Amino acid sequence: MGRVEGRVAIVTGGAGGIGSAIGTVLCKEGASVLFVDADADALAGVADELRSAQADARFSTLVADVGEEASAARIVEAARAELGQIDTLVNCAGMRSYEPLAEARTETWNRILEVNLLSYAWLTQAAIGDLRASGRGSVINVSSTHAVNPRAGMGQYDVTKAGIVSMTKTLAFEEAKHGIRVNAVCPGLTFTPFHRKRAEAAGRTQADIDREAQGGCLMGRWADPMEMAYPVLWLASDEASYMTASVIMVDGGRFVL
Repeated sequence: MGRVEGRVAIVTGGAGGIGSAIGTVLCKEGASVLFVDADADALAGVADELRSAQADARFSTLVADVGEEASAARIVEAARAELGQIDTLVNCAGMRSYEPLAEARTETWNRILEVNLLSYAWLTQAAIGDLRASGRGSVINVSSTHAVNPRAGMGQYDVTKAGIVSMTKTLAFEEAKHGIRVNAVCPGLTFTPFHRKRAEAAGRTQADIDREAQGGCLMGRWADPMEMAYPVLWLASDEASYMTASVIMVDGGRFVL
């Protein structure tokens, strides 16, 4: 029997490196999963890979822009209709911005707040009835180590990730009486297709990429997306039944250096 057998989960950012890994491992451990992403082609690729690897996987996909408030109700309705009552919500959608704060445009602020922060609130609000009714509701928000360790040049992104941490703790306070656990995972250096494409565009070699991680954390390497997925799996399972309002840094010891 899988560690999350019988659960129904929504995973946003489900075609991304970390999101797809989370959805895949939840399926592997017995959950029914709705993968949500705005990239239709990438989402189709994730579905093909999952079908090939796990013929009995119970999942569905939905192309949606989580940065639009109206998408939240559509996502929840699709999950409920196709898979059943929702008891696990994994908010993992995200985008980046490289505008210095002194030059950041309002339109960029609006978009990154909608995708990285407001979508987490909208999805939670839309799913809250199911989460409360399930008796074992779990919300897992994917933030970033940069929520508490910001850097120059990505202030808008870091601000949204800090907001996720605050939202996680506040929601945990508010929903404990309904039996809902709310936690956050903060990934460190995680090598995803996004990072590979960005490195290739900049003309960087694999050796260059590896060197970045060697001096960047105690583990001396990039994480694989699955190394972010398994902490999420644990938080979704009964093994973490006493965990709420927690923010877990999965960073290979990056910020003790």
